Amino acid sequence: MNSATDEPRNIESSTEAPLGTPLKEARWYAVQVASGCEKRVKTNLEQRIQSFDVADKIIQVEIPHTPAVKIRKDGTRQHTEEKVFPGYVLVRMIMSDDTWQVVRNTTHVINFVGAEQKRGTARGRGHVKPLPLSHSEVERIFKQTLEQEPVVKIDMATGDKILVLSGPFKDFEGEVIEVSPERSKLKALLSIFGRDTPVELEFNQVQKQS
Repeated sequence: MNSATDEPRNIESSTEAPLGTPLKEARWYAVQVASGCEKRVKTNLEQRIQSFDVADKIIQVEIPHTPAVKIRKDGTRQHTEEKVFPGYVLVRMIMSDDTWQVVRNTTHVINFVGAEQKRGTARGRGHVKPLPLSHSEVERIFKQTLEQEPVVKIDMATGDKILVLSGPFKDFEGEVIEVSPERSKLKALLSIFGRDTPVELEFNQVQKQS
């Protein structure tokens, strides 16, 4: 993620904040967290914000998502969400020693994204100076969450071995050569009369072999 100093104007004007909050001083920062702990960090941090009475300084905690559709083995579709940046949360805040401590000491938080400041003589890694995200970067991230079409996902990929469960090729085994999630179909090479033949199948007609 690149960093800069220009203000995220549109994002600031479209979000709510406590009365009296100096919005122009609040910036978006990226915070690296333990893998799979994004929601836990968001919940814990929002609780700490209330406990330390800094809601006027740490204004918003977000996990940017885009819509997705997961194809189950039976061919049915499950609407879900995909994280834009797995392993990160975005925090809109006024940076100070106090607010840095509230965020940095939240369980499962690794560090702010920023510039590492080398220590003069001490060994080991230096302190990371948090750098705010640029206006353009913030707008791009939030625009992506609002406008992106749902991504169709399936637990099937080229090269996977499959068993046909139904249809004229029931009990045939083959290898996936093409996946079309938007059509809920795939192509597989099946050995028919001793020759590898490409056959188009529905997702719910096949089972992935381990």
